[in-house]
Amino acid sequence: MKIVIQRVKRASVTVDRQLISEIQYGLLLFVGVEDADTAEDISYAVRKIVNMRIFSDENDKMNLSVKDISNASILSISQFTLFAATKKGNRPSFDGAGKPLFAKRLYEQFNASLACEIPTKTGQFAADMQIELLNDGPVTIILDTKNR
Repeated sequence: MKIVIQRVKRASVTVDRQLISEIQYGLLLFVGVEDADTAEDISYAVRKIVNMRIFSDENDKMNLSVKDISNASILSISQFTLFAATKKGNRPSFDGAGKPLFAKRLYEQFNASLACEIPTKTGQFAADMQIELLNDGPVTIILDTKNR
């Protein structure tokens, strides 16, 4: 799994001009799944994300996790383009992304695991989504479960 983690003051996702999810302060995740991903990748990613100390404490030091912040939540968006291969030519190849049925199942399992830890909202898998966000910091981190 590849996950782009962004600390946000707010984020929302719209499909067909309809707002389907929004959060205030918390994390916006862009989640890519590959066919080699397993339940172990989900467990690792969830553990790292909910415990990652990227929120400021009273001394303005990044010492707090999303679990430490009252009313924080997560917005999780599926994004197969995180597995774009760009070495050859000018058109990215997405062959490395998980096959849709498999990727959807793992994405849903990932979100369910996150929701056990912190309130989690989602986008719509395989939809043309419009994402709005106000990045806080900015703080943007890339997590690759194959690079531990």
